[in-house]
Amino acid sequence: MTEGRLGDMSNWSAPFRSGLTAASKPISATVTIPGSKSATNRALILAALATTPSRIRKPLSSRDTDLMVKGIQSLGCKIEQIKTDQGFDFQVIPGKLTGPTQIDVGNAGTVMRFLPPIAALATGLIHFDGDERSHQRPIGPVLSALEQLGVSVEHNNKYKLPITINGAGKIKGGTVEIDASASSQFVSALLLVAPATQEGITIKNIGPSLPSAPHIEMTIQMLEKFGATVQRTASSWSVKPCQLIGQDLVIEPDLSNAAPFMAAAMICGGSVKVSDWPLSTTQPGDQLRSIFTKMGAKVELNASGLTITGSGKIDGIDIDLGDVGELTPSIAAIASLATTPSALRGISHLRLHETDRLSALANEINNLGGSVTEGPGDLIIKPGKMNASQIFRSYEDHRMATAGAIIGLAVEGVIVENIETTRKTLSDFPGMWQGMLDG
Repeated sequence: MTEGRLGDMSNWSAPFRSGLTAASKPISATVTIPGSKSATNRALILAALATTPSRIRKPLSSRDTDLMVKGIQSLGCKIEQIKTDQGFDFQVIPGKLTGPTQIDVGNAGTVMRFLPPIAALATGLIHFDGDERSHQRPIGPVLSALEQLGVSVEHNNKYKLPITINGAGKIKGGTVEIDASASSQFVSALLLVAPATQEGITIKNIGPSLPSAPHIEMTIQMLEKFGATVQRTASSWSVKPCQLIGQDLVIEPDLSNAAPFMAAAMICGGSVKVSDWPLSTTQPGDQLRSIFTKMGAKVELNASGLTITGSGKIDGIDIDLGDVGELTPSIAAIASLATTPSALRGISHLRLHETDRLSALANEINNLGGSVTEGPGDLIIKPGKMNASQIFRSYEDHRMATAGAIIGLAVEGVIVENIETTRKTLSDFPGMWQGMLDG
């Protein structure tokens, strides 16, 4: 396998850039991060429910967004790709939602949780299934909420995929109680469909916690762009029925996907500029600015983007990542190379993501000779010399694969299993990674 290239089995030799070699020169690069998956898929849902067409500019092209597009199209909405100088836009023309159809959710949380409520607005049987891992991921609170709203859902009393929605063409609405402690997407799924119901929806979270709250703020902001109004308390949200108006909007770069590229400057020294970083955003990835500053990096933000500068020395960190759990794999990878211990807390919900990320991170870093102690909802990471002795497994999880790439910068010989899983949110991570290293 060639460094930085896909092998025949898609195992990938992570480029090594630390140590006393000619390749250890500081990084100096500018990267352009593709659009946010979370924002793209929320915009697609609302554009499909709107009364007028929408233009979604600079969307993400990835497996997850492709699955969302195909799912919405199968329900009767017209979505076209319009070529532009910078890639493409989505032109979304709403249509009457109908079945029967089958929708493949892959392993995309937004697709498996956001589309079943939309399918309830269609007429006919809508069957949902996906990758093997999707059968293990929680969607029960969404299905239970739909049943509370009078929607017929077939799930063999398992409240898991595969499922069939028997759409009546409408949802009356009302008040639902859900336990959203496993995922904020349960709340977002119901918020997104609420304007299209007859009476609106009030959602009450009866769970003990609410992870990834910034993602709910992203959903609310997107709803407001399309003309809806959301009233909220600390544990409830209400949306009245309204006609959504199609929008012409630009999707922000996916800031969470910037984490590995920012990490490279911290590990190798030098600077990486992330173009078009928004000055104000609800994205959880924006918290990387303060997190990486605490870990020893210098971060500057202006109208043209964000520049991160590192020295090659990394400080450990003690931090609660409950609101920004998706950043954990990158932060854990960086912490494994720090000079002092780290504690990453408040992340028990990551056990229910694409894989059990706490167990996966602990296993793979420890397999390299690192020191990670796994708690019920935390990771304690101590400095240690690592050596590549076996393949860094990705568990078909895109963020595990990029974590392996981060560590590979400092640990020679790391081979990341199935780098193609990064296509979930980045169409060509290996090419972007090598391009950054080449300056």
